[in-house]
Amino acid sequence: MAVRKLRNYVNGEWIEPPRPDWLDVENPSTGTAIAQVPLSRAADADAAIAAAHRAFPAWAATPVDKRVAPLFRLAAMIRDNRETIARQITEENGKSLPDARAEVDRTLENVETACGMPILQQGDKLVGAAPGIDGEVLRLPMGVFTMIAPFNFPGMVPFWFVPYALATGNTYVVKPSKQVPCTMQLLTGYIEACGFPKGVFNLINGDRVVADAFMAHPDVRGVSVVGSTPTARIIAATCARNNKRFQAMGGAKNHLVVMPDAKMDDVVRNMITSGYGCAGQRCMASSAIVCVGDRTYRDVTDRFVRASREVIVANPLDPKVADEAMVMGPVISAKAKEFILKMIDTGVQEGATLALDGRGAKVPGCDKGHFVGTTVFTDVKPGMQIHRTEIFGPVQVILRAGTLDEAIRIVNDHEYGNGASIYTQNGYYARKFKLEAQVGMVGVNVGIPAPVAYLPFGGMKSSQFADIKAQGKAIVNFFTQDKIVTERYWPEA
Repeated sequence: MAVRKLRNYVNGEWIEPPRPDWLDVENPSTGTAIAQVPLSRAADADAAIAAAHRAFPAWAATPVDKRVAPLFRLAAMIRDNRETIARQITEENGKSLPDARAEVDRTLENVETACGMPILQQGDKLVGAAPGIDGEVLRLPMGVFTMIAPFNFPGMVPFWFVPYALATGNTYVVKPSKQVPCTMQLLTGYIEACGFPKGVFNLINGDRVVADAFMAHPDVRGVSVVGSTPTARIIAATCARNNKRFQAMGGAKNHLVVMPDAKMDDVVRNMITSGYGCAGQRCMASSAIVCVGDRTYRDVTDRFVRASREVIVANPLDPKVADEAMVMGPVISAKAKEFILKMIDTGVQEGATLALDGRGAKVPGCDKGHFVGTTVFTDVKPGMQIHRTEIFGPVQVILRAGTLDEAIRIVNDHEYGNGASIYTQNGYYARKFKLEAQVGMVGVNVGIPAPVAYLPFGGMKSSQFADIKAQGKAIVNFFTQDKIVTERYWPEA
């Protein structure tokens, strides 16, 4: 059977770029090609930006209620096609169907939130700013924005940005990850059916060549990216040099702090979901557990290792396990697997105890799949490479702290500051942690402290290079510029 070839979507038309290189898109569970994606050239990206630039004036002048009308239709289409989208995500990304369905739900949630733009984009008015003078702040769209998407959430992450940009009156160009381009191809078909004018939304497949074109083009007003910290640093610096707005979200090493009073049965179940969902390949996944007190450390270590052994490692589309609550699929690629295995070797060399070794994971019928089993290191010390590094796989490290203050120091001394959670029933502990942990997103008895779409998403320190976070009301400030009007009128003679 011929492998389907994906296309770009530019100015309201599906097009195959001229003379592209083609890259196979793999199902990471089986290692087989499910599609081919074109690696577009800079000229192809420029054409999409030009289409968006031409479409901007009319779209910006469109009343906001008319701008959100297609988003209402898009929300309905996503809701009606939830299972189709989820299965597409699972096929090309490898996460379990429950995780994929949750991703579709959060994608939908962002579209629904952006439908509230008639309220979210309202400006401010100060009557009587001075004698006879009023002041007003207008929040106006700016032009063409672009997005460089990651592989781990092929549906949700682009929708942290796309619906808000369109609803505020901007036009948009998305570059999906070349590893998982099929989901955005599917969602773009729904966008096309919703009635947006030509050029308002565009899709360009490709690699770094397209990303560089986004940052270089004079008509691009801003760039959003979710990726590694080294990539985020480069994009932030390049956009700053080129006088563009940027949201550059980088890596993470999310800590879960367990206090002695925590409800251990609930805690361990919650930590398993947090650490191994999506095979640990999400920016909010836990990867470091900090136990306060020797007794807590022994209890958590014993319970967590036993529970980790029970996680089902399988092809998530296998009907026998597809709807199991805790199925862990493959990591995204052979390259990712190689790095994870190298980091496990590093942990052993550093002297940490490998309490559970996932290096020999085998899935029947998936010999070419990229599977790594659940892996747990104990006796980990702060500063070990396995603690410093974002491994981005199903590898957990467990550390010991004598006090809550020491646990908070471990969190705060780390380079990354994306998210962290505390497990406790004590309000004082929880309040102290909320205020003192230097992370952008805090959880209390929540293993994945990812905020709902109505609230901003983003980290601190080396986890985010931007002043404005993703999604929700906060992102309106990224996609609009304030124009301040000071006015007065003299009485007629």
